[in-house]
Amino acid sequence: MAINKVVNHGSKSHSGMKNVIGYVLRDDKVREGFVMITGPYSEETITAAGVYKAFLSEKKLWEKDSGRMYAHNVISFHAEERISPKDCLEIGEAFADRFFPAHQSLIGVHQDKDHLHCHIVTNTVSFVDGRKLHQSKLDLERQKRFTNDLCRQRGLSVPEKGRHFDGTVIEDGEIRSWDKNKYNLIVDKSKGSYVADCAIAVMEVAMLSTSKEAFIRGMEARGWTVQWKDNRKHIVFMDGKGRKVRDSNLARTFSIDIGKETLNAQFKRQAADKERRIQDIDSAVAGADAAIKDAGDAVRSSRNERRALRESENKSGDHGGKGTARARERRSQTRTYYSGSAADGGRTDHTRFGERGR
Repeated sequence: MAINKVVNHGSKSHSGMKNVIGYVLRDDKVREGFVMITGPYSEETITAAGVYKAFLSEKKLWEKDSGRMYAHNVISFHAEERISPKDCLEIGEAFADRFFPAHQSLIGVHQDKDHLHCHIVTNTVSFVDGRKLHQSKLDLERQKRFTNDLCRQRGLSVPEKGRHFDGTVIEDGEIRSWDKNKYNLIVDKSKGSYVADCAIAVMEVAMLSTSKEAFIRGMEARGWTVQWKDNRKHIVFMDGKGRKVRDSNLARTFSIDIGKETLNAQFKRQAADKERRIQDIDSAVAGADAAIKDAGDAVRSSRNERRALRESENKSGDHGGKGTARARERRSQTRTYYSGSAADGGRTDHTRFGERGR
């Protein structure tokens, strides 16, 4: 199961671009060296400094060194998905080839979590004609559909509404599928009913918990003590007045499944979802750390660089043809640089080069 997300934070500054490139290539994230870059790149190995320099060179060449600096996609796979880092990298490459064929894209597979995910950071300036990358909501929907198609072609799972990762149907009574009408019905019944009060507390706390311990703490904060023992079949909830309610009683009364197995499965799914959200936030922070600090001098730097470039071109007398010639050269020499996955984990000593068929 692949989830394709777009990270938009901190993408309008040089420092933001530098930080996100550095984040994608961190050694503790890219553990086996599954990284690559598409488009013009002249360095022998893939490094954060080299990728940043390559991105910046294209921006300066086309005088497009302002505004949005990069696009950032993250394709994440379920922890139980049987996918290798190599497959993950190939999916990222296919995605970049489909949607950003004229743009440089850095692709890195992160293996620091219990689920594989690849980051795709794309230069917004085309190395072919200098045009800026623009994406609409329709483009984002197409990207999601394309990612799903890639998964189907490789025999991987695809997210389906109303089903778990393993394909089983989410039953009407499961916590994950509690709907607003059922919740409101219980709320209406709760007036004067400690059993309904317990059901509401269980529903609300369970939806926010990622472990048995967190669930118990949440129920205690609502005034309910939880007796959850491995050698007992049922969970027992007790309020401040000593009134007890079994999970089986709630299941019969309100047609909701809140047994141990169901709750533990729910906590596991929510923990995985939380981990993915943390990963997305980490990526966003990496690109936004220095955005505010650099906002003022970024404008001045851009103006100075643009002025210097124009003066240089005027002196050479080849302002009009230089960019066009450079673009033709880029198209003829475009390569993809793969970083190897050697047993020692090094990604700079085992680089393979291959011509990209454009």
